[in-house]
Amino acid sequence: MKFLLTEEQEAFTRSLGAMLTAADTPAVARSWAAGDPAPGDALWTRIAGAGVFALAVPEAYEGLGPLPVELALAFVELGRHAVPGPLVETAAAAVLLAELGDPGPVKRLLPDIASGEATATLKLPGSGPYVLDADTATYVLVAGPEAEGRTFRLGIAPGYGPVRASADPTRRLAVPRPGGEVLAAGPDVASAARRAGDWARLATAAQSLGVGCALLERTVAHARRRTQFGAAIGSFQAVKHRLADTMIALEFARPLLFGAALSMAPADIAAAKVAAGEAAYTAARTALQIHGAVGYTEELDLSLWLRKARPLRDAWGTPAQCRATVLAA
Repeated sequence: MKFLLTEEQEAFTRSLGAMLTAADTPAVARSWAAGDPAPGDALWTRIAGAGVFALAVPEAYEGLGPLPVELALAFVELGRHAVPGPLVETAAAAVLLAELGDPGPVKRLLPDIASGEATATLKLPGSGPYVLDADTATYVLVAGPEAEGRTFRLGIAPGYGPVRASADPTRRLAVPRPGGEVLAAGPDVASAARRAGDWARLATAAQSLGVGCALLERTVAHARRRTQFGAAIGSFQAVKHRLADTMIALEFARPLLFGAALSMAPADIAAAKVAAGEAAYTAARTALQIHGAVGYTEELDLSLWLRKARPLRDAWGTPAQCRATVLAA
């Protein structure tokens, strides 16, 4: 069986990629890391206008979805262009709200998320104590058992603790404060949280693949330009082998990603997450080695992608956790 993108999917990918290229996303990412979210918010509005977040929102709530394949395509481009912000978390929050049986919070929040008027960050059971970019999100959603541990609840956190830096300066972390408005409670929340976690893994895998592809493209271009002993370093066999290994890892991850988007089976998503995360990390190590000392500098745009590979590999499921999911299936 062949899996080929439709003409509409290819056109959507090209259009989104062209828009992000024209937006000078490295400058946006640097502003975001420096604490100025204004350029990122403006770009967010354009991304939402392209329909990216609507792909996770059902048509009944002014969305286009759920369309996991198209969402994966979009997040590959978002990773390729190093777009900052709680992108994965907003898409996963849309899925979480859509899966709830109670239409109250869904009708209130989902249309704004689909249109880009609202952003969300999200904490689910097993995702760790932190939420991403709480200082820029409209809603900080927390799903998990209540203090007694008997009932699952979904609520909007009343605030968050001190914002902490991470390995990626565009990814700021904070601990949500307990309490706040309860949107829903009961077994439906637990089921919706599991589904949202699967979508978060899928989107993170797609983002990782995009980061890895960007790193490889920039490294190949550098290997063609950089010369030693009168020859481009890309002509050296050791460099060729390293680049080829990186390309194979990325191309192996690609069909796993889109296969998982078709099936939406938790084990398939976990396998894609492992493959894409490890491939992106391999691409980062290759890029750093071939660029040499210049690869360490913050002034080089390459650092924006280098610093994303490792956090994305571990976000929404470490390699060990994802492998355990695959083995359990």
